[in-house]
Amino acid sequence: MRAFVVDAFTDTAFAGNPAGVVLLDSSADPAWMQSVATELRHSETAFVEVGGPAGEPKPLRWFTPTTEVPLCGHATLATAHVLGGDQRFDTRSGILTCTALSDGWIGMDFPADRAELVEQPEAIAAGLPGITVEATAQATTKILVQAASADEVRAVRPDFAALATVPSRGVIITAPGDRPGIDFVSRVFSPQVGIQEDPVTGSAHCTLATWWAERLHRDPRDADFVGEQASARGGTVRMALRGDRVDLRGQAVTILTGNLQA
Repeated sequence: MRAFVVDAFTDTAFAGNPAGVVLLDSSADPAWMQSVATELRHSETAFVEVGGPAGEPKPLRWFTPTTEVPLCGHATLATAHVLGGDQRFDTRSGILTCTALSDGWIGMDFPADRAELVEQPEAIAAGLPGITVEATAQATTKILVQAASADEVRAVRPDFAALATVPSRGVIITAPGDRPGIDFVSRVFSPQVGIQEDPVTGSAHCTLATWWAERLHRDPRDADFVGEQASARGGTVRMALRGDRVDLRGQAVTILTGNLQA
């Protein structure tokens, strides 16, 4: 089986978020897919069936080093990049459509994931020391924490043991942008699923787009944003909120091509 390592949400090698991509002729045993993802150790590895009927959506699944997840943006971008831009995928989050754009960009049609205000979990204060929490909200799989400033987001040194006790698959921390052309900054931590910090997280921007539409006074039916994920590797996500869908846009670079031997 052919396998790839792709840096997603970047046009530069060794930046953005690396993803594994494995091309399958037919369905595979989930335990085997989990073993491959654990071996590759990327935040997510995508497994896509390419041997089905032409024109039909290709089955696609994503695994972290410890578990399967219902949605992953950067590994979907990496998969579309490997297969050639225009693709439709059949996933646990429905049919996802990817479209080749100009200059190597790929657009991905994802479901919006709105976050609702909740009481701050006790572990947030311990897990994000030094953060001035302005709001806490729960999306489908992640808790969003709005901080007072981008400086706080960039500077925080999380207590991952504390964050692992937050009742969620991950924690998004975000604040308004602090440089021209950037609407907001974010970082994403998911020790609950074996990822301390996810370098660039497409699925989180399905929540961030809806969150900041209201707070930046944009039209929730039709609004464009640019987000910076301020991890050590860093990455930029362009997105367009279209009602209950989010169009995520990114670039990708193939780093490694090979064959699985087991």
